[in-house]
Amino acid sequence: MAVQMPCLSFRQPYAGLVLDGVKTVESRWRPLLAPLENQTLAVHVAQRDWEGSEWRAVLSGLLGMDGAQIEALLESGERFGRGVVAGLVDVGRTWLCPASLQGMELQCLEQSAVLIGLQEKHLSNLSNPRWLKAPLRAPGGRDLWTIEIPAKLLP
Repeated sequence: MAVQMPCLSFRQPYAGLVLDGVKTVESRWRPLLAPLENQTLAVHVAQRDWEGSEWRAVLSGLLGMDGAQIEALLESGERFGRGVVAGLVDVGRTWLCPASLQGMELQCLEQSAVLIGLQEKHLSNLSNPRWLKAPLRAPGGRDLWTIEIPAKLLP
């Protein structure tokens, strides 16, 4: 038996940060996750890394992690490797971050998204992250795609 569900590819380190519960807000230029409110999303670990390094600044600055804590977190996120569906996360509401947002409210959102510069992006709450029992090899895809996960892999 298998369960079919929507899936989204995340580049590292973001896939691991989502599944380890550090990244609780996803940001996109369009409301990609809005139709999935109150549904479960499969998290695919893309082959490529995220091109920027703002995540490191957020982890060390806003979250106050030291180098050893960051490295341990990165290692945890790589436990299943790349090119796999690694876990599940529940999607909450999606909203547009206003261009005028600043100060502590913006900082809190940036901390939750592990990304700086969220104004005018669509933000979606992510909760209840869980790793699969084993990775499921999959080629990935653009935007949302559908994956069948064998029940024996579900947490």
